[in-house]
Amino acid sequence: MAGKPRGGAVRKVKKGSVGKGSGGQGRQALEGKGPTPKAEDREYHPAYRKKMLAERAASKRKPVQNPRSNTGGGSVRRAKGDDSELVTGRNSVVEALRAKIPASTLYLAARTEMDDRVKEALSAATHRGIPVLEVMRPELDRMAGRDAVHQGIALKVPPYEYAHPVELLDEVLRKGQTPLFVALDGVTDPRNLGAIIRSTAAFGGQGVIVPQRRSAGVNSAAWKTSAGAAARTPVAMAPNLTQTLKEFKKQGVFVIGLDGGGDTELYDLELADRPIVVVVGSEGKGLSRIVTETCDAIVSIPIESIESLNASVAASVALYEVSKLRSQAARG
Repeated sequence: MAGKPRGGAVRKVKKGSVGKGSGGQGRQALEGKGPTPKAEDREYHPAYRKKMLAERAASKRKPVQNPRSNTGGGSVRRAKGDDSELVTGRNSVVEALRAKIPASTLYLAARTEMDDRVKEALSAATHRGIPVLEVMRPELDRMAGRDAVHQGIALKVPPYEYAHPVELLDEVLRKGQTPLFVALDGVTDPRNLGAIIRSTAAFGGQGVIVPQRRSAGVNSAAWKTSAGAAARTPVAMAPNLTQTLKEFKKQGVFVIGLDGGGDTELYDLELADRPIVVVVGSEGKGLSRIVTETCDAIVSIPIESIESLNASVAASVALYEVSKLRSQAARG
């Protein structure tokens, strides 16, 4: 009936009592929750995860140009508050100074034993005009990090500088050398990377190539395992490993993939004396399908009693065999 309130639409309040309010809930509902956050700021949105992955990747690597400006051989830790890193350990610091790495400060813990390595480091730093700061050992412990063995000495250096793979190849060809590179496909353990850098240097290789994604980078573990070789053997970063391998092939470099199921045994490899890049896959999955399709040959290493070799061990065996076959070919 017109003019009669709808049942339930009016709340009756007893005479003399105060009605219970909503506590502002109605007003808050009308005000709303504010503007909708961007997709990349919403934790449940795929764009947020993509942004986080991109920021994480950017924080781990800094691709730069000069392959010669590398520290080497020991523990390296990024100093807090800036982009520099600390090379720690007596052998590591001496190796970095010998390689004339651009360094800004040499730290020496108070009452450190002055052996020949420390004396050489101090002499080199003084000769190059690098400031030497004496700090208390607890302070150097804090700077180096809990897991680092600094032995009372550390060197502050710029971040690791990656080479460009094609530019590195061009440099080798200009020198008239026969290219020998190692490329990593899905190798995520930095200790394997460090060991491969060391083997590459030992057997005459000119560099190591790592992809920009899903790969170990040159961090403290890689530096330490390389035992100084990272100061002499450049590591190049490929934005796309498959495209880089194809570019190498255009310049006459053969791509050799290591795989337990390869149809050619390493000892029968006829391409050893040619320009080659040896591709090492991850220990779990091996070579990826697209990289396998790019290879000119898939080579296996004959082994007994075990199913597979560690990635760095496989690379070392392959590099040794290539070096031996090249020496035999050179002798005629």
